This record gives sequence, C-alpha cells and structure tokens, in this order.
Amino acid sequence: MRRTKHTPPEMITKVNVTPIIDVALVLVIILLVTAPMITATDMRIQLPEAHTRTAEDQRNVSVTLGADGTVTVDQDKVAANQVINALKARLTRPGREKDLVVVCADQGVAYRKVETLLEDARRAGAVHIAIATKQKARGSR
Repeated sequence: MRRTKHTPPEMITKVNVTPIIDVALVLVIILLVTAPMITATDMRIQLPEAHTRTAEDQRNVSVTLGADGTVTVDQDKVAANQVINALKARLTRPGREKDLVVVCADQGVAYRKVETLLEDARRAGAVHIAIATKQKARGSR
C-alpha cells in the first residue's frame, strides 16, 4: 500500500482590492448625484442662455434673484437691502475672501436689478463675480 503525500492548500498572500474599488466607485457615484442637490437653491428660476465656461475648483457663494423679486444668499432668504451685509458675513470668514460670487437671476428679471446685485457683491468685497447662465444647445442662436 502506497501512501500519497497530501499537500496543504496554498496560502493567499495577495490582497483582493476588487471590493475596495467597488465601494469607492459607489461612493463617487453617490457624491456626483448628491452634490448638485446640496448647492442648488429651492427657488425655481429660468437662467438666460449663453456660451459659458464652468467655474471649477472654486467655492461659490450663490446670490439668487427670482422672478418675483425674492433674493437668497446661498440658502438664506434676504431682504434686498441686506444683500451686502449677508455677502460680507460670508466673505469675511477666514479663507473665504476670494470665493466666487455667482449671481443667478431669472431671465424675466430686469437687467437693472441684476446690475444692482452685481454692485452689491462688489461693495461687499467680492473679488470674483460671475453671472450664472444655462448652456446653449450647440448650433442654436
């Protein structure tokens, strides 16, 4: 009777990174889906169309002017005469002095009101100011 040598199974010495990658990709997808919801205001406005460049790698302070004249700074409703104070409060926080102030106004709002918001942002100490628009479809004028 011959005995056969039984060898033990080989030990696993490599780390399996597939589950880690799966979890990381799910987290990235969740971040991409929820990020616009966090920064968007609850006001429904129709932005004017323009050829624009996206503002990347910058923190934004959003000033929104609705068709009914309602003004919000980020998520907070503000009286029209208090916009400067609300912006100053945000821009004077440490490390926030050079934040981009984005003015979002409904396309039906008179330009004079938008101009007033831009002037208020400048008076509040904003260094970088932008006007939000909706990206035009290619080929349309």
